Amino acid sequence: MPSLQDEMANVKARVDALILDTLLPSSSPVPEVDLLYRMMRDYPARPAKGLRPFFCVASCRAMGGRAEDALLTAASIELFQHWILVHDDVEDQSELRRGQPALHVKHGEALAINAGDALHAEMWKSLLRNRDLLGYEKTLRVMQEFSSMVDETTEGQHMELVWVRDGRWDLTESDYYQMCTRKTSWYTVAGPCRLGAIVAGSGERDLEKLLQFGLKLGVGFQIQDDALNLVGDPAVYGKASSDDILEGKRTLILLKLLGLASAEEKARVTSIMSRSRQEKTESEVAYVLSLMKKYGTIESAQRRAKELVDDALEILATVEWRGDAASLEALRSAARFAVERKW
Repeated sequence: MPSLQDEMANVKARVDALILDTLLPSSSPVPEVDLLYRMMRDYPARPAKGLRPFFCVASCRAMGGRAEDALLTAASIELFQHWILVHDDVEDQSELRRGQPALHVKHGEALAINAGDALHAEMWKSLLRNRDLLGYEKTLRVMQEFSSMVDETTEGQHMELVWVRDGRWDLTESDYYQMCTRKTSWYTVAGPCRLGAIVAGSGERDLEKLLQFGLKLGVGFQIQDDALNLVGDPAVYGKASSDDILEGKRTLILLKLLGLASAEEKARVTSIMSRSRQEKTESEVAYVLSLMKKYGTIESAQRRAKELVDDALEILATVEWRGDAASLEALRSAARFAVERKW
């Protein structure tokens, strides 16, 4: 029986081939347009987990559908991931993406944003290709779900950006969860699972359960991502260590720290975190990280992530599955991997 990693790699390889060989333009005789096409293919060609397309395909199979029917939708999810990462890296001024320089670092912000816009357009074009495979009615339903996913994700990203811009430090853990369900949960778990189920022909009752499953698991995924940003191996994780501190991100780990630190420590942490990336020193970043370790807020947040995956799996058990047991077990394994991974 293939391992989860093998199954994820298989789906990722099929989706990547579809994106690079069919969905994205490869070259142009016009030099400037050729550069655009090469930039559009940059992030899709970089190594990645492929968790989102796997959730889509595994959910489709677990609901009794065919993997082949979900591949185009899964590839569109990856295109969505690529263009929002291009924009996200500009917004956060991130320097690395998947172990390589971010697109705006290589080519400048203006060209990177334009390449992200072009990938966004290709996402909708690829979804329209579903017409011959799924029919017009189901294709429209898939596109409606994508529209909801885009709305939720951009709303969550906006919340986080405004918190940083406005210097908000009066946030609660509940605020963090609300932001994460929008920014991360919808496009990482809930949307992909629901899209796979829609392709398989699932009804609204099971789609609602998959939404609740995805919202909880997606927050757990984000918490683990926040932890890896601080203590993960940059060579494996693919982003610079402690990038969230440099960016001033309001993570669950940071909010827990602010609730436990002394008044003097809290004042210094908020002062450091309120400054721009360029204004922070290595020693200041190390100070914030040392306090997180001192108060155990990284481990505390990771325990919360594991609680969330347990809650999510309880919801998953109530869904009326129509596919084979192996597909359902693969979905469960992917859920556990989302919060236990090291990259």
